[in-house]
Amino acid sequence: MSKPYELSTLGVRAGTARSQFNEHSEALYLTSSFVFASAAEAAAGFGGSSSDYVYSRYTNPTVSMLQDRLAALEGAEACVATASGMSAILALSMVLLKAGDHVVCSNAVFGATVQLYATLLARFGVATTFVSPTKLAEWEGALKPNTRLLFLETPSNPLGEVADISALSSVARKAGAALAVDNVLCTPALQRPIALGADFVVHSATKHLDGQGRVLGGAVLGRKGPAMDSLVGFLRTAGPAISPFNAWVILKGLETLEIRLLAQSERALELARWLEKHPGVARVHYTGLASHPQHALAMRQQKAGGAVVSFEVKGGKDAAWKVIDATKLISITGNLGDVKTTITHPATTTHGRLTPEARAAAGISDGLLRVAVGLEAVEDLKADLARGLAA
Repeated sequence: MSKPYELSTLGVRAGTARSQFNEHSEALYLTSSFVFASAAEAAAGFGGSSSDYVYSRYTNPTVSMLQDRLAALEGAEACVATASGMSAILALSMVLLKAGDHVVCSNAVFGATVQLYATLLARFGVATTFVSPTKLAEWEGALKPNTRLLFLETPSNPLGEVADISALSSVARKAGAALAVDNVLCTPALQRPIALGADFVVHSATKHLDGQGRVLGGAVLGRKGPAMDSLVGFLRTAGPAISPFNAWVILKGLETLEIRLLAQSERALELARWLEKHPGVARVHYTGLASHPQHALAMRQQKAGGAVVSFEVKGGKDAAWKVIDATKLISITGNLGDVKTTITHPATTTHGRLTPEARAAAGISDGLLRVAVGLEAVEDLKADLARGLAA
């Protein structure tokens, strides 16, 4: 399914493929392999000259339905699902890059993404320059003749910094490089990077796409062609495959994606406005607030502000930890995108492996807290945070 259907319709209907039993709900194919009618048919399947399913490491009907639905939502021609969000970033990097290549990456990406580029890929001869997501001149100044990839997350986690996707797309094209956008915080329910000029979109489907904190998953999306074909080959050879069960759970999560994100964004905005007025809070970071430095850009690129609100508590780490420890309702965990609201202290959890210098460059202060707003009543969330803030 594609146009003229709306996003909410695509989330419920796109990609559905029924078996001979004509089931209404998408089928879950828990099988490692598939049977052939003859030796010739098996050879064609393994050789890639037929569209038969072969082995669930890289071909499975349930996974295919997830890929087709997510591609429809993102406005992409192709999608490859992976075992996790980080395996999606790794797979894309392994397909696009080789020893001697150069990457320009936002310094406001997930902590594990920084580690991937700065540490792991550096061991294999891939160099990375980290720049501010919001300063176009830094991206342009970091380009080299061997730059092959520009990578960013917008809005960023946890500060909600917003990069201009269209402008960075122009920078990437002039450099002969690809632009990849991590769309984890907005999802296609709020933002479609490919329509803004991105070449690739990556997802941690573990977050909002599932929406209930149940399973791990990831995905890479883009145009049909050699790169996306190579991603299938990478899964076949290296094996970071999503399980059919996880794919099925995420597929069902996509059915409620838009309605969840819009409702969570509404709650997040109300909570952010309340935090802005609280005497115990030094600063609030939320793209939906008029006070956000990239608010106008965010509202051009996004349908809403998203579910993640970060704020800096007066008093640094000790005060921030007191807020966390005083909560009785909000879950203390590093995950986000759940219908249950979560809270974490980025400097000692999600970004704890970064050097103090890297954290400072990314704006991760010791007093910063990140709240990923779920679907509880906002008044209950306010009351839960107020105890610690009053302390």
